[in-house]
Amino acid sequence: MGNLLLLGAEAIARAAIDAGISGIYAYPGTPSTEITSYVQNDPEALQQGIRSNWSANEKTAYEAALGMSFVGKRAMVCMKHVGLNVAADAFINSAITGVNGGLVLVVADDPSMHSSQNEQDSRFFGKFAMIPVLEPANQQEAYDAVFHGFELSEKFQLPVMLRVTTRLSHSRSGIIRKAALHQKNLALPVDPMQFMLLPAYARKYYHQLIEIQSDLEEASEASPFNQLQINKPGSTGVLACGLAYNYLMENISEKLSDYNILKIAQYPLPRKLVEKLFKNSSKVLILEEGYPLYEELLRGFLPNEKSIPIEGRLDHVVSREGELNPDNVAMALGIKKNTTAGKEMVLTSRPPSLCQGCSHHDVFDALNAALADVENSQVFADIGCYTLGALPPYNAVNTCVDMGASITMAKGAADGGFRPAVAVIGDSTFTHSGMTGLLDAVNDGSPITLIISDNSTTAMTGGQNSSGTGKLKEICLGIGVEEAHIRMLEPLGKNHDYNMQVLREEFAYDGVSVIIAQRECIQTQLRRKKTEKKDEPLVRNCKH
Repeated sequence: MGNLLLLGAEAIARAAIDAGISGIYAYPGTPSTEITSYVQNDPEALQQGIRSNWSANEKTAYEAALGMSFVGKRAMVCMKHVGLNVAADAFINSAITGVNGGLVLVVADDPSMHSSQNEQDSRFFGKFAMIPVLEPANQQEAYDAVFHGFELSEKFQLPVMLRVTTRLSHSRSGIIRKAALHQKNLALPVDPMQFMLLPAYARKYYHQLIEIQSDLEEASEASPFNQLQINKPGSTGVLACGLAYNYLMENISEKLSDYNILKIAQYPLPRKLVEKLFKNSSKVLILEEGYPLYEELLRGFLPNEKSIPIEGRLDHVVSREGELNPDNVAMALGIKKNTTAGKEMVLTSRPPSLCQGCSHHDVFDALNAALADVENSQVFADIGCYTLGALPPYNAVNTCVDMGASITMAKGAADGGFRPAVAVIGDSTFTHSGMTGLLDAVNDGSPITLIISDNSTTAMTGGQNSSGTGKLKEICLGIGVEEAHIRMLEPLGKNHDYNMQVLREEFAYDGVSVIIAQRECIQTQLRRKKTEKKDEPLVRNCKH
């Protein structure tokens, strides 16, 4: 099939196509976005009719993937770690219903919070749901793990989580493809009640999930992704999970014989391999990207008489915060690194900023001007490019908690007597998680002003399609906002005075109002215009 040079995210997408998926479901979220984007742009996926449009949010994505599994097809669903919070209801319950066609959930975690609100570790959800979890150490393993994940899913009739992190998702390496598989035929569940979680059925299926745990552990014992090396009995042992194994090898490849190593890339933990590592080691260092999830487990995993010292994040041998790297792994191993002679170059980091020409600039200019005479004004914001309005020169927004929270926090503040209660949200975030909060505000008659800064795309993750484009006013009307208090603005400097006046009018209204400030994202506009020029015959035929 040939070799390819791919990002980790692209390797996962390539494998999904080659493994015979019929659909991929996702909401854009760094560092997972490139998986779905790759499928959308792949000629083979297009030829095979693989469904790959963006979903409104992670919950709808997961449920649709589960529906495709219901009819016997292989499906993949992708999201970042905080997206799994949104999909958790469907995800946890799907471990009890089980699956029919293979279902692989890819979750991309973001240790060090490069583009996220927290460092949460999705392996916790996998352990919580009691399903198999795969954590590849490199791009080739990520590719292979997709095939293995679908096989595990269909063997045990469970969803399988594939957990990656930012470094693996966004770094590039060569991969060797497998022979491509055909898509599965339609095949309905043998048990017609399999997906019916009435309590009587749910108790039965939950018992089956408990019963199968020993089989999942045996699968981990035999997994090619878990490897034990006893190189020197009585020496230091290292249990390295996923990408941490690469950092370990970077430090000890020339002293491999001094360590006992257990590489873990499939969970639940293989108890027998763990016991062998502990039996042959004087102490064990746990290297895992994210939370000390398995370090905590291992401290109570073995009988007391087999206990030996365990080091890791809990005793701060490895930092509790941030992502792993070769240097902090070296420190944990007690290896002194050679420092480069001379002074190191120090680069000053550049704070993020809105693009030149971005419509959010004009929204914040009008918002700040409208609130200039309001004492102790506070603005509730959300997740997207416009969150940068919290920084200079605007200092315009005060909160960013989770997708959709701007509206419901503004509602709570208004219910508590705060005026004016103003929320700022983007168009994609509004259709992702904001609509239900607006419905609450309408039902309670809470006096809030919602500003939807509509740039007609999911801009922060690269300009993917937004579910609400061209439909926002109709959505707000359907939710119950009075038409007289749905105001449309064009955020441009020339309209500043008018826009400011409209904002002030709606701040004074004692009810729910929505202001839709609509102007296309400057980046998608530039890309669109370039595409339009390429389609012009005179331009297309010109070589210079």
